[in-house]
Amino acid sequence: MPKLVRQIFAVVVGIIIGGCVNMALITLSPILIPPPTGVDVSNAESLQQSIHLFQPQHFIMPFLAHALGTFAGALVAYLLAVSHHKQLAFGIGAFYFCGGLAACFMIPAPAWFMALDLLLAYLPMAWLAVWLGFRLRPTTAISRS
Repeated sequence: MPKLVRQIFAVVVGIIIGGCVNMALITLSPILIPPPTGVDVSNAESLQQSIHLFQPQHFIMPFLAHALGTFAGALVAYLLAVSHHKQLAFGIGAFYFCGGLAACFMIPAPAWFMALDLLLAYLPMAWLAVWLGFRLRPTTAISRS
């Protein structure tokens, strides 16, 4: 497979895997931490009208979905890339950061959650994926010595 095609493949697969992890956790969220009574989390209007009923524990799963989705996507991109591993992983982090920033304008949430989410769920998780990917990738470890 040509190098450019493999790089594009790494990014696309990273975005898809990250999105799948994110959606799986968001789907499990109401089962693990039930929303306040009467709130339909699948309806944006219901969320807007009842966001004041949400307590901090209701924001654990969305944060984990964003953080672990970004981590998984960045790690996959890092491991699949032919070169520029770090840049591609941080590209995935930046991609999801932009999505999180857009969500701040579309989905109601307290300011503390939006700040926490934007500061800790995206670029730090991409950095963690780079750190782990560096240790998992055998060719990188060999070139160090």
